[in-house]
Amino acid sequence: MNPTPPVPALAFTASDRPEAQAARQGLIARYGAVPEEEADVIVALGGDGQMLETLHANLRRRTPVYGMNRGSVGFLMNDYDEDDLIARVVAAERTVIHPLQMDAWTESGEVHTGLAINEVSLLRQTRQSAKLKITVDDRVRLEELSCDGCLVATPAGSTAYNLSAHGPIIPLDARILALTPISAFRPRRWRGALLSHGAKVRFDVLEPDKRPVSATADNFEVRRVARVEVRERRDVALTMLFDAGRSFDERVMAEQFAN
Repeated sequence: MNPTPPVPALAFTASDRPEAQAARQGLIARYGAVPEEEADVIVALGGDGQMLETLHANLRRRTPVYGMNRGSVGFLMNDYDEDDLIARVVAAERTVIHPLQMDAWTESGEVHTGLAINEVSLLRQTRQSAKLKITVDDRVRLEELSCDGCLVATPAGSTAYNLSAHGPIIPLDARILALTPISAFRPRRWRGALLSHGAKVRFDVLEPDKRPVSATADNFEVRRVARVEVRERRDVALTMLFDAGRSFDERVMAEQFAN
């Protein structure tokens, strides 16, 4: 006989939405809870934003996160069901993701660093279009991109802002990053590039006084940047849990065939 797997200690996080808060209270009453620092698994209740927030909050502990949708967008979440939660968590498939590191230099010379699970994006701050020079692995690939912005997306983030900007959907095991322009004006026909996950991308802001640009790593924003460098942090491994048969890779595949 196979031994019975140990019952994982659960912690619960929830977004501010009333339905997420109510779900948290109900699940704690039914299954009990421990503090996040003592948990084997953290159950995140809300939308994709809550999943990202929970992963960011556990960057040091790197506790696996099992999400259930109590929000408006739930691509990173499992279906909500109060029944059999322990069995679902124990049987869940693991998906390991690696964030991007953003190093952003402001016009005044300050350096700010942030980690992004979805994407690092540069966006114009005013009515003026942004002008960016793009360098990949120390070789200039675009001397000047006139645009609303540009982003580098992980496979996990390829179905988020990247997809809205007409970037490609990337399977999680592809070891690829998406470099995607946002409303490119010149060169008008440039639609972005697929890069090795080990690529180092540098953005230099041209005419920063006239055309100020902000840089964002998920929800961490730096204003009036002059230069931004992006690379994958392969040494940081974060784990999301998905119900059996509903893995992240399957969701990516289904999304590519959605009407």
